[in-house]
Amino acid sequence: MKKNMGNADRIVRFIIAAVIGILYYTGTISGTLGIVLLVLAGVFLLTSFISFCPLYAPFGLSTCPTKKP
Repeated sequence: MKKNMGNADRIVRFIIAAVIGILYYTGTISGTLGIVLLVLAGVFLLTSFISFCPLYAPFGLSTCPTKKP
C-alpha cells in the first residue's frame, strides 16, 4: 500500500475520531447512531495510523505531499 494521506489529513481524522469517542462515552450520542459513528471513528483511526485511505485509491486522490527529485 502506497501512502496517500498527508499529515493534515491524518490529524483531522484523528481529531474527528476522538470527538466521536468522547461524545459516545459521555452519552451525548447513543443507540444505533452511536454505534455507527464509533465504527466510523475506528476506520478513521485505522486509516490515519497506516496513512492509507482505500477510498482515495480508485479516484487517484492523494493528500500526501509529492517529493521533489
